Amino acid sequence: MKNKGKRDGKVFLLMITIALFVIMYIAGIIIFNGKGFAKPQVFLNLFISNAGLIVIAAGMTMVMITGGIDISVGSVVALTCMMLAWMMEVKGIGAVPALLTVLVIGIFFGLVQGFFIAYLKIQPFIVTLAGMFFARGMTAIISQEMISVKNELFLKWAKSKINLTFLGGTVNKKGVVNYPFLYPSVIIALAVLVLVFVVLKYTKFGRTIYAVGGNEQSALMMGLNVKRTKLLVYVINGFLCALGGFLFCLNTCAGFVEQAKGFEMEAIASAVIGGTLLSGGVGNVFGSLFGVLIKGTIETFITFQGTLSSWWTKITIAALLAFFILLQSLFAKAKEK
Repeated sequence: MKNKGKRDGKVFLLMITIALFVIMYIAGIIIFNGKGFAKPQVFLNLFISNAGLIVIAAGMTMVMITGGIDISVGSVVALTCMMLAWMMEVKGIGAVPALLTVLVIGIFFGLVQGFFIAYLKIQPFIVTLAGMFFARGMTAIISQEMISVKNELFLKWAKSKINLTFLGGTVNKKGVVNYPFLYPSVIIALAVLVLVFVVLKYTKFGRTIYAVGGNEQSALMMGLNVKRTKLLVYVINGFLCALGGFLFCLNTCAGFVEQAKGFEMEAIASAVIGGTLLSGGVGNVFGSLFGVLIKGTIETFITFQGTLSSWWTKITIAALLAFFILLQSLFAKAKEK
């Protein structure tokens, strides 16, 4: 009965998130109907502009399920973008070796943080706070000036379009038919999302992650290797941060010090809005996806409205975050009773 109640609570939180997204998007179609909000490309742009965040939110969800947190992800994204730009444009390294290098660095970054958290038992907030300062500082050490990416292969990756002809096209003034499109970065992001979902739901490792976050002492009594599980989660998260940084860089095609500032808060907010408990043990990456889409929808509202400041996105996300934290608190109290 206890597990059933917990499961019902998870489903209810996820349903609220999905319903909120649907209501917001329908409202956008009604309010901005004359400005083309209902066009398929507007919806697809939610995925295009947030491909990197989707991947990072998936990693953040895994970390938060264990009862941890990672506030270094925004700085790691900035470091990834800067390293990619610096290696390709300053050192003349090819796009593929540069990408492989940043992915390895992301894994190593996650390994170091995971070791401090899992084996030295230092609080995740403190460890990742140090990681945040270190990664942002290293970004500035590499270059304090913006480096634009001009590598042909990288730009080819960034500009490759996948036309969705089955959605129908529109004819522009020159008589050219334009079809709704996606970039390969979206396909990568969604593939990562599905892979993480499968790992969490259908593998022993995934069940162990939930067990560790639900009750660490119980997990130890069941003979589960808590330390190794936490370490692996942070290693995977480091890899996904670097991969998400690569996808983010495909959108910006540049590296600069102030890049992705506050990205960690967006990832955490997306996970919480998607139903991941801050206390651990509960979370779903598809809920985090809808958290990202809600944030993207708010940004689209502001763009279509035209006169509001972009800071309203952060204000609205803060209000939603407070609302979902309140819901989590109410569920926790109900479970105790």
